[in-house]
Amino acid sequence: MDLQGIVDDIVHEVRPLLGEGAVASYIPGLGNVPADNFGMCVAMSDGPVHGSGQWQEPFSIQSISKVFSLALVMSYDYDSIWRRVFREPSGTPFNSMLQLEADNGIPRNPFINAGAIVVTDRLLTLTGDAARSVRGLLRKESGNPSVDFDDAVAASEAQHGHRNSAMAHLLASYGNLENPVELVLENYFNQCALRMSCEDLALASRFLARHGVSSGGTPFLSPNQSRRVNAVMLTCGTYDAAGEFAYRVGLPGKSGVGGGIVAIVPGRCAVAVWGPALGPNGNSVAGIAALDAFTTRTGWSIF
Repeated sequence: MDLQGIVDDIVHEVRPLLGEGAVASYIPGLGNVPADNFGMCVAMSDGPVHGSGQWQEPFSIQSISKVFSLALVMSYDYDSIWRRVFREPSGTPFNSMLQLEADNGIPRNPFINAGAIVVTDRLLTLTGDAARSVRGLLRKESGNPSVDFDDAVAASEAQHGHRNSAMAHLLASYGNLENPVELVLENYFNQCALRMSCEDLALASRFLARHGVSSGGTPFLSPNQSRRVNAVMLTCGTYDAAGEFAYRVGLPGKSGVGGGIVAIVPGRCAVAVWGPALGPNGNSVAGIAALDAFTTRTGWSIF
């Protein structure tokens, strides 16, 4: 199979879609990114990497970082986080607080904002520095020591993060935070403001395609833990459009409002795409189309 040719073709095919949707302007630090950017990278579990478009240009990974914070928490302490976060699709926007109060302060899953704040809080307890722990994992797995925070985006999120702040205080009121709200939010905003390219992101995600085996060849997660992270990505990774993503793409995936999406083909590869313009559910319009085309062309799907 000519994977490089397939990736090149897909990047060409999705170009007409780059005008659809809107860049996430509610975070001012993201609103200045040109909507016509697009990149794609496929990192095979056994080594080869195929990229096209702006696949080596860094962007803000935003909620994709939640996969790595969850993986880190599970690597340290597998079971305890699931007493504080559920594993069910939310059916509501990623920043909604409706279910949080109805469920007595237990977020519906670790990939909506409230759930990710709880995971960050747990990682902060386990490591003393949640954001830098995520950055360290991404640097190690991608092989790129320059992966870093975008301070301007982090400051922008902190300045406009009233809803996240409200969630964190509500979580604390239910006793579901172990650390001070301000410290948890600082780590959460920094984590979401990490910048990576499609190449970096695909390489960093390969442990989920290799059943938990890290870039160094040693286990980072057990095969069972890796499978469970992929399962939550499939059911909850693309906000309240996870059913549509499963139908069109058929892979575990996690999106971010920076326009990135990472998808996992267990046993084969990790795929990262980036198109800043988002659809109504906060997912990259061109990115989903590219992943749809990828699984259609290759026949690679968990189904």
